[in-house]
Amino acid sequence: MTRRSYKRELGCIACKELGELGAGKPGWVIDNPNLLSAIDTHSILLANRSTILLLSWSDSHQSPLRIRPELSPIDDEFISAVEWLVFDDVRVIVAGTSSGYLLIYSLRAELIHKQMIYPGRVLKLRVRGTKKDLIQDSSSEEFCLIMPGVIARFDGSVVQNMLQKWFEDAHVQIWNQKQKGQDSEDFENSQVKLPFQLWNIGKYGTCADAAVTGIMPPPLMEQQSSQRYYCAVAVGNDAVISAYRLSEDKGRSLVGAILSKVVPATFSTIASFSKLIWRSEPTSPVKSPKKSEQKPQPFARASPLTCIKDHPRKGEKLTLSPSGTLAAITDSLGRILLLDTQALVVVRLWKGYRDASCLFMEMLVNKDIASSSSTYYEPMKSDYCLCLAIHAPRKGIIEIWQMRTGPRLRTIACAKGSKMLQPSY
Repeated sequence: MTRRSYKRELGCIACKELGELGAGKPGWVIDNPNLLSAIDTHSILLANRSTILLLSWSDSHQSPLRIRPELSPIDDEFISAVEWLVFDDVRVIVAGTSSGYLLIYSLRAELIHKQMIYPGRVLKLRVRGTKKDLIQDSSSEEFCLIMPGVIARFDGSVVQNMLQKWFEDAHVQIWNQKQKGQDSEDFENSQVKLPFQLWNIGKYGTCADAAVTGIMPPPLMEQQSSQRYYCAVAVGNDAVISAYRLSEDKGRSLVGAILSKVVPATFSTIASFSKLIWRSEPTSPVKSPKKSEQKPQPFARASPLTCIKDHPRKGEKLTLSPSGTLAAITDSLGRILLLDTQALVVVRLWKGYRDASCLFMEMLVNKDIASSSSTYYEPMKSDYCLCLAIHAPRKGIIEIWQMRTGPRLRTIACAKGSKMLQPSY
């Protein structure tokens, strides 16, 4: 009896353009730290420090698309992250740079949007769906940029509206036979900056990876607050795992707001009373500061919740489940921690997975029962279970484990030099 194979070929993306990215050398996909990748349902993005290459396997006649962003040679700027951004029928390419810029391109290599987020290297771009309400089954998308010690969050509806307007204007320009060419600098200046929220999560050291896991309840003293609070989990060298409560408000808490009103008023009263006793010297006029460059957006409030330090263990990568309730964290000692992001407790541990990567997926657990039945059986939602796929490159296998405490369901052999990718939401 032949062994069953769980792998299915999607297509071939071999082309001469891959030579620019180092194709043809053994292990070129995983050994090059500057090679970035992101997969969609029918296409894949590959990028090095200066070039983004779009390859499609669904259309063999489509030629590869090459994008060369305008990067600053003075700052030695380079591409540090790439991702797909999909809203219904709108598909765009998103890139982050080492200088903190966000770049959005169309599938025709047109620059749609360019915006400075925060001075620093963009480590990762995260796109996922979130539940708006616990009662209503409605959902929205959020888009986050992860930097060392910093998280920037965009509301998906704001980005979607901007993209739809851009495509509508581009369609009108084609029909009106307007000039297509436009300098990227003029284009950038003509765009309205996308609003976003910015938090500093570097209290326990710079983070190597992070994610906004979802909405959480407000603090005890602010139950009546109308603000929305988020939970963020970060991993890094100093703290394996750290968690923060993120507020939409750029100010302080309720107690801090009260103190900020009472203390200045008391100090002002004392100062006024002292002026009646001592004459104050005439003060020289204060010179207005020179107009400086545009400062980064101020941080909103981020309150630390918990921190796990276990030297010399270092957190490396974080993978979030679709609902955001679980996170798989790989560390420098070859362990994988399964974190409950609501209780902030590690609920499972795997050992012996050096250089591993993870992704969450759903599997049909009652497939054998359905196939043995004589009548047609339509799988239901209860027939599927959430699983964690672990790629162990040193072992040359991919293991699929049932969450949270289930057994190992499957082991799939994979070739050396392989990389496991997951399409964005």
